[in-house]
Amino acid sequence: MASSAIASSSSPFINKVQKDVGLSTFSSQPSFSLHTAKKRNSRKITCVMAPQQTERKPATSGSVKTAMTMTEKILARASEKPMLSPGENVWVNVDVLMTHDVCGPGTFGIFKREFGQNAKVWDREKIVIIPDHYIFTTDDRANRNVDICRDFAMEQNIKYFYDIKDLGNFKANPDYKGVCHVALAQEGHCRPGEVLLGTDSHTCTAGAFGQFATGIGNTDAGFVLGAGKLLLKVPPTLRFVMDGEMPDYLLAKDLILQIIGEISVSGATYKAMEFVGSTVESLTMEERMTLCNMVVEAGGKNGVVPADSTTYKYLEDKTSTPYEAVYSDDQARFLSEYRFDVSKLEPLVAKPHSPDNRALARECKDVKIDRVYIGSCTGGKTEDFLAAAKVFLASGKKVKVPTFLVPATQKVWMDVYSLPVPGSGGKTCSQIFEEAGCDTPASPSCGACLGGPKDTYARLNEPQASFTIFV
Repeated sequence: MASSAIASSSSPFINKVQKDVGLSTFSSQPSFSLHTAKKRNSRKITCVMAPQQTERKPATSGSVKTAMTMTEKILARASEKPMLSPGENVWVNVDVLMTHDVCGPGTFGIFKREFGQNAKVWDREKIVIIPDHYIFTTDDRANRNVDICRDFAMEQNIKYFYDIKDLGNFKANPDYKGVCHVALAQEGHCRPGEVLLGTDSHTCTAGAFGQFATGIGNTDAGFVLGAGKLLLKVPPTLRFVMDGEMPDYLLAKDLILQIIGEISVSGATYKAMEFVGSTVESLTMEERMTLCNMVVEAGGKNGVVPADSTTYKYLEDKTSTPYEAVYSDDQARFLSEYRFDVSKLEPLVAKPHSPDNRALARECKDVKIDRVYIGSCTGGKTEDFLAAAKVFLASGKKVKVPTFLVPATQKVWMDVYSLPVPGSGGKTCSQIFEEAGCDTPASPSCGACLGGPKDTYARLNEPQASFTIFV
């Protein structure tokens, strides 16, 4: 398949400001309380140029020396430091630790080995255990993983364990949620200004809520279970400014693929990726989650979106835990800045075998597709299924290849069956999918995305010419 090199950094819709940019056009935002949050006035963003420097110079006078980015502020608060700079190593107090059925057993084993067989976790209410990967399978070893999570949750009296016992009927499990990254948001575990760590690379999804969220390994997670803190290096920040009215045919997935295509899959290695601009402000929470979800595909340590009225509205009925948002200061310094005119972008496709092998969707119209999978933490949310249903509705045709549908969570599954699709005359997503000849929406999980046992629904078990995943 021929590759397509498009939209270089000199293209008309992007302007990159090189190293060490000090931005005075971004106003310093005061800390925000949940109960006093008010809509912030958006400002027109103009491009600011600064000479390239070989290294980041520390400020020596005035208030500039304490100016910090959002990520630096969150980590400073969590480490009880007045200020931090990129490259510093600090002990960070953790607000939430998440693990699931794949990494949980290993994490628990490390915790007991290092802290003792009878040790207790540092805070039973700050640990979230979510089975979601290897669950709807007859594989005994995969099922044992869930059993180990259940045993540990009961032993430690973990408050937030979203259990599943009946693997034949997920609806018989009221506590079961589904894909951890979407469930974390829906259950109110994502809050501005906090530190959320998880034993999964896509934990960065939660950065959409204005918090520091990143994936960690089992060893680190085992230590957090016992100590409630972790030694982290403060990452420098890349800022991505996206302005312009977003066309109806674009989704946040197109935005993040555009970015990854620009900077490559290693362009943000151990860096924070901060997303701002009028386009970002117009995105829903689910779209912001998509944007932050894939920063790890660029090597990013974390992604973050400033909290605003959209964030606070989403959280209104999901959490009663007090939180306080932070924002980048006026004079905060960023390693690089990228600017996009979103109104000029087109739908994109990530071709095999890398997320940065980007091409325009229209350039791939003749590529043969053997099967379609709609789901995962990136594309299994309610709005993703609504978008897919609109495409099927507009087409009015039957699918020509097997099309698998896997809602991310129980709530998304219910939405697929209950929410009317705009412009459909009252039809739900499930009705439109059925008319188009798609498979019946399956039990919520991310099994096929990871692979899993051979009997995992929609798993690819034989070579095929091409396999397209709409996520």
